[in-house]
Order: sequence, then structure tokens, then C-alpha cells
Amino acid sequence: MIGVLARPHILTFLETRLRELVRAHGVCGAQLAVHQDGETVAIEVGELEHGGGTPVTRDAAFPIGSVTKPFTATLAMTLVADGDLDLDEPLGRHLPELDELGDRLTLRHLLSHTAGFACGPDSTEVSTASPRRYVADHCQPHNLVQPPGAGFSYSNMGYVAVGRLVEVITGMSWAEALEAFVLRPLGIRPAFICRTEVPPSGRPVATGHSVNPALRRTQPVRQSIAPPEAPAGALAASAADLVALGRLHVGAGIPGLLPGSYAERMRQPVLCADPYGLADGWGLGLAVYGGETGDWVGHDGNADGTSCYLRIDPVDGWIVALTTNTGTGIGLWKDLGRHLAEAGVPMPTGESPAGSRPGAPPRDCAGAYRNGDAEYLVTRSGGGLTLTVDGSGFAVLTGADGLTFELLDHSSGQRLPGGRFQRDPRTGEINGILVNGRLAGRCHAAVMAR
Repeated sequence: MIGVLARPHILTFLETRLRELVRAHGVCGAQLAVHQDGETVAIEVGELEHGGGTPVTRDAAFPIGSVTKPFTATLAMTLVADGDLDLDEPLGRHLPELDELGDRLTLRHLLSHTAGFACGPDSTEVSTASPRRYVADHCQPHNLVQPPGAGFSYSNMGYVAVGRLVEVITGMSWAEALEAFVLRPLGIRPAFICRTEVPPSGRPVATGHSVNPALRRTQPVRQSIAPPEAPAGALAASAADLVALGRLHVGAGIPGLLPGSYAERMRQPVLCADPYGLADGWGLGLAVYGGETGDWVGHDGNADGTSCYLRIDPVDGWIVALTTNTGTGIGLWKDLGRHLAEAGVPMPTGESPAGSRPGAPPRDCAGAYRNGDAEYLVTRSGGGLTLTVDGSGFAVLTGADGLTFELLDHSSGQRLPGGRFQRDPRTGEINGILVNGRLAGRCHAAVMAR
């Protein structure tokens, strides 16, 4: 029986659909790679920079944002496999700069976003900090939104701590260790979007773009990530590179890089990691998505003006990778799933969990919530709720239980994944809000008045 990807019309079908979606969503350039049974279909369309005339090639690297995290997690797991680290050993022995948290935090917490940290400070605030200074100043109790191990809250800060841990264990910088232990064995030429100790490889790197649909204006944007934040989002890679990483999680994987049993640990959902609105579960550096025939894993990534995605089916061997150099790539990705299904690729669509049955929002949910420097303000408006996140407003569409919700973007009319309100199990009062995987704790009047 001929494999799905070996059918002659599949490449033409996917290329036609990708070109249509690029035009429909105003995306400047994109790469799509689909892999199964040792065969990869790869498609490249558009330009590296709007109006620049340089076409996207298979080797071109796109700033992949948080898809960097599975690479960092893979690096950390190679150290676990070698016996240099233990997933559940408190980290204070290796990172004394954690101070009192050193007796409570583990590598498992950091990789699964259950360390309790806020997402992280503004990049401009840490642009000159060393990784050690970053951890000493920010990975501290004052930046906890919940106790370590209590639940999920997506955090760049935790991955900075992983990068610092790699430095201590290997005697190398994060970028040097990543290149030596992960990228080189996978055949990936390194490319980073901020200053690192690894010399540039000379690969073409795509420029990110913002799009104003009303004005039909597309503008290049600069990457703003600070060097100490690199382990959380500084890698640039192609869709083919993401497939190379994905092959660690298919079949026997790549035993010389990471034993299959350790790759499997990365895919196992952590018990207390419930990333409501982002995925169905979270493992060690990988999100878990429920599919009709079994779980898929992967990660999404948004750098400045880019949107990139990786999905892996460890059982049936599917890998899907998309890189785009435009912020509107998120809409392209959502539409792409339907066309992949038509081509025989059974990837989960990741529909919002709030559902179509509306419910009444909790009476006591209005107020201010905070995750680090980010403020979430919930107000009542015309019988409904509005959520404002650092100045951007969204309508809140609550689900049947009133606690779960979707968001409606006022500017585009698009429904977006939302989250849920959180109640204190002791008092029953609303004490937090989970938005886009980030938990924000409720601010009391005394805090709001500061």
C-alpha cells in the first residue's frame, strides 16, 4: 500500500493550499514540512523579507520563538540521561542563586511550567544581565504566582533557569551546549536571533513582520529577546529542522542523541500541569494534544512578527512543522489543519475547549489580576465581561460552567483560545485567572493602590 505522502498529487495539493493561505492571511513567507514513514514533503513559498525579493528556501531559518523550548528541554534531558542531573532533585546544590527556592524547585518543575513562576520581566529590563544574575534577581519568591508543583503557569523565566543549569553542569554556555549536544547531532546549522557565543553559520534568516489589515500595511519588525532569555526563545530554524527534532519522538528515535525511554518521558503529561486553553496536557518541554487515534505532542512559538508550529504523532510517525515570518501566521495555521486532513494527515485541530454552550460568568470575577509585570483587568460591560491585557481589550465568552471562556478580539472579530477563572478551594472565591496558559493572581485593594 502506497504511503499518503508518496501519492503524486499530495505535494501539488499542499503547495496550492499553502500558497492560497499565504495570500489570504497576508503572510510574507512560509515553510511547511510533513513527514511520515521516512519520507518528508517540504514546501516553501514567499519572501524572507517583505518586498526584498529574496525567496524563502528550504535552508532559511525563521525565528521560532518558544519552539526553542523543546530544544532546550531535549538538551536538559540528555544531561539527565547521562546521569548529570536528576529530574526530581532540588536544584539548590547546582544553583545557589535560587536561595530559599533551591530546596523546593526541581528540573521537572522548570521543564513542565509547574515551577510557579510568572512569565518573566520585560526583555529591556534584563538585556545586560548574565544568566546567573537573571536567576538571582528574578527566579525568586516574589515572582511566584503559585507554589512550586501546585499547577501550570507558562513561564519563560523557568527556561532561563534551565539554561543557567546547563551552564553550570556542562561548563559551556547554553548556545554552545545546544549546538554540541543537540543541533550538530541532528544536522542543524545553528542560527540565533540574539547575541550568543556560537559564531553565525551564515544561514539566511527570515525577518518578522507585523500586518495592519485595515491599512493593508506590512512592516518588518526587529527581534527583541534579550541574551539571557535565549533558552526560552532565541533559536531560528527551518521547518525541516523542526522535523529533525520531531524524529526523536518517532519509533526508536535517535538513540545516539537521546535514548527512547528519555524521549518518552518528555511526552508524558505531568500530573499537575493543566494548561487549559493551550493544550490538553504538558510534559517535559512538550505540549500534549489529544487526537482521535492517540496523543500528539509539540509546541507553538511566536517571536516578534513570526508564528511557528510543531506537531508530532509518536505512534503513527507523523510530524508536521510550519514556519511563517508574519504575525498573521496564527490564522494560517488554524486554517491549515482542515487542508491537512483533506490530504490524509490526522492532526488534532486544537479547537477551543470553552465549547459552544454559553453560561453566566461568576458574579465575583471582575477585578484586577497580575502575572509578574502583566496586568489582566476584568470589567463588566453591557451584561458581559471585557478582559484588558496591558491595554488590549477582548470580549469574554464564558462556557457552560461560567468559569471557562473564549476570547473575542474586538478588532478582528476572531475567536481566540481563552482560559478559565480559578476558585480558592478553601473559600470558593475567585482568586486567579488562567489566560493563554499564564496564571494571574487576584490583586487586593491594597496591592492595586500601590
